[in-house]
Amino acid sequence: QVQLQESGPGLVKPSQTLSLTCTVSGDSITNNIYAWSWIRQPPGKGLEWMGVIRYDGTTSISPSLKSRTSFSRDTSKNQFSLHLSAVTPEDTAVYYCATKLGSGDYWGQGTQVTVSS
Repeated sequence: QVQLQESGPGLVKPSQTLSLTCTVSGDSITNNIYAWSWIRQPPGKGLEWMGVIRYDGTTSISPSLKSRTSFSRDTSKNQFSLHLSAVTPEDTAVYYCATKLGSGDYWGQGTQVTVSS
């Protein structure tokens, strides 16, 4: 069974770049059944889909975040990463990595990121 775990800084200053990593275990991120998503939930708000990096490294990013967001991966470590630039306090949220299979949805536990000076 695939498992996901987010990691990264809990506090980021405004205007900096937030980088988070999702470490996957149980299968390879390059297995062609997978698309790996980043999703966030600001306090008191609903879930926001940020984008996806697929098994082949191609990406799709939410139009509202496209100018500030990029994804990368390290296949040797079985990890993929989110990079969000020019952060503001509005980017404060719990950030999740996730994937969807026929057997169900698999999510990391989430990591809280606070943007504050």
